[in-house]
Amino acid sequence: MSRDILPIEHFFYTEPSLEKILENLDVIRHQIHPAISEDSSHFEQSFPSVCLVGLGRCGSNIALEVATLVYNARTSYLNEVEYHEKQVLENEHKPMRWIRKHLPMDKKSSTTPVFLIEPIVLLGDLDKDIEGRIRFSNQEGRARFLDAYRKLQIMDLSEVHAGGAGNAPILGQYLAKIILNKDTSSFKNEKWSQLHSYLVDSCGIKANQSRLYFYIFSAGGGTGSGMASEFGLAQQFSYLSKTFDYRVEEKNAVDKRHSFVFEPIFTSGICILPNISGRNIDISEALHINAGRLLTKYVSEEWDFSYNEERDNDQVPENVMQRIRPWNSMMLISNDIMRYAEEENGNEIDDIDVNTMEKYANQYISQQIFNILTAQAVTTDYDEDYFRRAGIDISETIRLDANDLFMSLAGPVAVAYAESVVRNNGLNNEVDIDDLFCRSIELPHFNDDTSAIEGISVLPVESERYRQAIMDYRKSEYDANTLNHLHFFKNCSSVVSIISVPRDFKLSFTAMNRLKVHLNRLFPNTTLKRYALVIGASANLSLTTLVAKSPCLSDDFLTLMVAYMKRCFARDEYRYTDEIDNAVIGFIQGEEFDEEMVDKYFTEYENPAKILDTNWYAIKPMYEKKYRELIEDGERFVSINDIRLDIKNVKNAIKYLREIYRHRISKTNILSLN
Repeated sequence: MSRDILPIEHFFYTEPSLEKILENLDVIRHQIHPAISEDSSHFEQSFPSVCLVGLGRCGSNIALEVATLVYNARTSYLNEVEYHEKQVLENEHKPMRWIRKHLPMDKKSSTTPVFLIEPIVLLGDLDKDIEGRIRFSNQEGRARFLDAYRKLQIMDLSEVHAGGAGNAPILGQYLAKIILNKDTSSFKNEKWSQLHSYLVDSCGIKANQSRLYFYIFSAGGGTGSGMASEFGLAQQFSYLSKTFDYRVEEKNAVDKRHSFVFEPIFTSGICILPNISGRNIDISEALHINAGRLLTKYVSEEWDFSYNEERDNDQVPENVMQRIRPWNSMMLISNDIMRYAEEENGNEIDDIDVNTMEKYANQYISQQIFNILTAQAVTTDYDEDYFRRAGIDISETIRLDANDLFMSLAGPVAVAYAESVVRNNGLNNEVDIDDLFCRSIELPHFNDDTSAIEGISVLPVESERYRQAIMDYRKSEYDANTLNHLHFFKNCSSVVSIISVPRDFKLSFTAMNRLKVHLNRLFPNTTLKRYALVIGASANLSLTTLVAKSPCLSDDFLTLMVAYMKRCFARDEYRYTDEIDNAVIGFIQGEEFDEEMVDKYFTEYENPAKILDTNWYAIKPMYEKKYRELIEDGERFVSINDIRLDIKNVKNAIKYLREIYRHRISKTNILSLN
């Protein structure tokens, strides 16, 4: 698409030279797949099908944990390290016990599970010392891991900004815009140009085989919350620009094997929501407002991209380019909900250490990422000896590729997870599918047998009410009518279930059918249900269910969104009352939506000063001066005012919630002429 017709809000830089993109990809490929010998240098290795992008302190820490877990699993399996000879310390924290139990290294074991899928992991932060923070952390074996895990790459962005975003997402977004609008050849750090070509320039072309991208970040901060959606937008912009570029290259201009073809990619944000409930939690904290801004922005963009019928002409490519959203879906994991795991363990909920909660959240996220990775991984993602040594028949595995997820998941997504220990005798009658399914949707809790954290990632309704509803569900012998009236279940549009079983375990048709019955009854208005069966990637039978769209009607989601609207949009007379809270509920539930009523309560633009304890009008010119200095082309200048959310975002977000609130399906009737 010509630069002359780019929408004014998107000046994302994309490398115009395909030859340069391919050169940069070769550099990255050789870094992550070093040539073993001179003879092997001509062999072109494929990129992993999955890329994890950790942004901000929280996001980079979680992505690093996942990479470490993958590395330890691979090292342990291929080298057959005798972990069982090493005495496990009693005080080893539970995430490590979960890892150990998923990596039994006893050579006599007939089910030696392993996660050999090695994603590319990109870590980025607006902190000058991100590499030092990672390299010199006190985790045992970290230095050795960093040298050995070549698929881990650090995005050093300090030459643009080295001081963080000050817990202000709009500044994180603006700094990301500077980074992504700036010509990569003008960066002193050549590595950024290469990583940019991998992440942005080459998505969808044959030379880059990565098809799934997961952006991991905290919604309550400034750096991750602001940068993540901007990085996602830049990638979507580059991808869709190629999609709508119908030019055919000259036959001799470029190797056709590397040209752009329509290869679907699936991108997802993995969003960590902040604490919002508890006796000592005040909802006016800035991190709640930050998270609410991200949620409002995302569902507004999702409405504009997928549902908005007011657009003029779908056939005009630049109209589509103006309506892009950062990801196909955004998975929501509440940091708050991890308190219940410790509470279930018998501890006082108010005494839980914040670092412990963060570890639990990191473990829970890692579990979900692993299950998603194993559900879609292609054979080239595994070590070449894996299937031979593990004795797995790949033909028995049902996988989800990028296009499956692309078509099945959109908008906000929640996760339900549980697992059960099975014996290696091939019998399936030892697993209670009913109990497994119920545990996956309960409040988070520890599984004492596996050290996994089970449960749902976002609380559908207030915790005590939900706990009672689950108790009623069990007492009624899993009568779905005790739960399926909740919006979380009733208004769900699609579910994706990933069942992972040990190599020798045979999941019966009866058990699988029982699981489908539970899903059908609990999600009565679900349009699309997808299943993946993964064999040999786990020591246990595990169930991951991804619940699409309806999480935006959960208490957590609505509370954060309205908190942001009240703080940064509300007119003075409504800022400190509950009138806006009641009005938003009315907007969602009412048969008609009077947009003029929104204008009554809210101003035209968000006011970032409402969450900063400093002079916003003194900060704004400092950052805009940075933009002008780093991007000298005056026609490409973007003011911070231009990236503020406006009243249209609020209205679009409400329209999206109204759409999901009214989601229904008509049941198919059997017709006959006889």
